[in-house]
Amino acid sequence: MYKLKSFVEWNAFGVCSAIGNRMGIATSKIRQYFMYTSLLTLGSPIIIYVVLAFWRNIRKYIWAAKRNPWYYL
Repeated sequence: MYKLKSFVEWNAFGVCSAIGNRMGIATSKIRQYFMYTSLLTLGSPIIIYVVLAFWRNIRKYIWAAKRNPWYYL
């Protein structure tokens, strides 16, 4: 069960986990912030969340391409 929870947190909620790890804040607090501000501001933090998730995934692909010697051939 722990492996499933870890997989979901890092893939589905990877933005909150990454922010929490980088800033030293509990991931649950960051998720609460996103939920409450989304309700209060009618969904505008969801746009920020999607942009951060997109940036996080693109960054992984860029780093993978830099490490792959066959990418540029």
